[in-house]
Amino acid sequence: MRGWVNDPHSGGVKIPEQVKQRTKQRILAYAEKHYAGKYIRIDVRFKGYFCYIDAYKEPFLPDNDDLSMFKITRSEYIERAKNTPIHLCRLRYKGNEEKWTKAFYTYSNEKYEPSLFNNGTFYGTPEEAFQSSALYLD
Repeated sequence: MRGWVNDPHSGGVKIPEQVKQRTKQRILAYAEKHYAGKYIRIDVRFKGYFCYIDAYKEPFLPDNDDLSMFKITRSEYIERAKNTPIHLCRLRYKGNEEKWTKAFYTYSNEKYEPSLFNNGTFYGTPEEAFQSSALYLD
């Protein structure tokens, strides 16, 4: 016997333009209030029913000797590092601005993996998603 199962990490609803604008403003305001100084900029982009949140940080500056193995100059290294995003998370829109699902970017697998919010459920707000994914900013 087959039954219907609610999978929070499949499907979704195309995000309306007004929701995109509000969501981006909410995420940027939250980041500025709680994580100011820990990033250069935050990039919030949308595709279909997904919202991607990336951060950019000031790069770690190695000694000139350490750069010799990369065969690039110090300024080239800094420019490249400043423009390399830190993928924080991907949100999936299910039709409710207060109940998104989240996938955390895992660098070990180089893909987004479904994850829980800190409230112990698969659903939360964009601010909660940013807060739980911001460990890459520390």
